[in-house]
Amino acid sequence: MRVQEIMTTDVLTIGPEAPLKDVARILVEHRVSGIPVCDIERRVLGVVSEGDILYKAQSRDGRGGPLAWLLDSGSASAAAKAAARTVDEAMTSPAITISPFRSVDEAARLMIEHGVNRLPVVAGEELVGIVTRADLVRAFTRSDAAIRNEIVEELLERTLWLEPGSVQVGVVAGHVRLAGRLQTRSDASLLERLVARVAGVVSIESELGWVVDDSTRKGRKALAHVLR
Repeated sequence: MRVQEIMTTDVLTIGPEAPLKDVARILVEHRVSGIPVCDIERRVLGVVSEGDILYKAQSRDGRGGPLAWLLDSGSASAAAKAAARTVDEAMTSPAITISPFRSVDEAARLMIEHGVNRLPVVAGEELVGIVTRADLVRAFTRSDAAIRNEIVEELLERTLWLEPGSVQVGVVAGHVRLAGRLQTRSDASLLERLVARVAGVVSIESELGWVVDDSTRKGRKALAHVLR
């Protein structure tokens, strides 16, 4: 599954010169926790979130205030955010972005690695959507039929170019069963790894076999002979 299939395309944005009060109002009115900051050509300059606004609340409360434990008030960036009046002074930049053609699995990895809740989606330099953790969670509620279709059409046919029917795929409550015979052991391992990345897959039961075990020296020699 690709990011473009689950992203929101009608994205709220704000300019870098906007006052922070405008950001707070937008977040509250639209019930979102953060929005991309863009220039007039919709290039992403950064992201401003509830967390960035909390620095202002902390500065009003003082170092020992009730919000102090949430933030690292000793850092230079924290001090700058606490003194910020406009979006460009408070936003997190550069933003972590993703292409609409990347996988949902990669979007999840980026969010976890960078500790963010949303990724602006860009085509070239232009903002075309946004994907959130909630979008990724919803992706895992897909039907068994949708999961099976992606495995068969996207992985077996378009990615691995396998003959129709060479691999049998069954999906029940997100549990995938694979059966069939592939050319090499590496092909079978690759297919299992790719299936594991499909959104909605809970577990895999593999009964895949192979013609050549290319994990051994003898098998690699046999495969080289076949490919001559």
